[in-house]
Amino acid sequence: MESARVGLIVDSSALIDAERKGEAILVALERMSRVCGDAELALSVVSVAELTHGVYRARTEADKQKRSNYLDGLCHSLPVFPLTTEIARLAGMLHAQRAAQRIAIPFEDLVIGATALHISYGVLTNNTRHFRLIPGLNVVEL
Repeated sequence: MESARVGLIVDSSALIDAERKGEAILVALERMSRVCGDAELALSVVSVAELTHGVYRARTEADKQKRSNYLDGLCHSLPVFPLTTEIARLAGMLHAQRAAQRIAIPFEDLVIGATALHISYGVLTNNTRHFRLIPGLNVVEL
């Protein structure tokens, strides 16, 4: 019998914080692993988009290159889960349910949370406020 995989989608807030502090990728991932134990760390393709946004918002060419290299390293170090039709439908359902209750969650966080729910993962984040509003999502604060 195959055991259920245990994992966490790393939210971009945690990755941006590590990059801004000048923390090497492996050091950041080891620190995150200490917080989450045996859980596999992964990325949502939405976080890749958010981090790419940061690359192109860099003020200098040197910062742009540094951020781009950091993103490349993350994408090579962690599995990246794509946005699928099933995840999109789950995100849409969650968005509608929350909106009906007058609860606003940024769409990016909804999709990251839906990705985690769909693959039975939690979310590792520095920004728990939005993710805690998603029913059934395991949120781990970094």
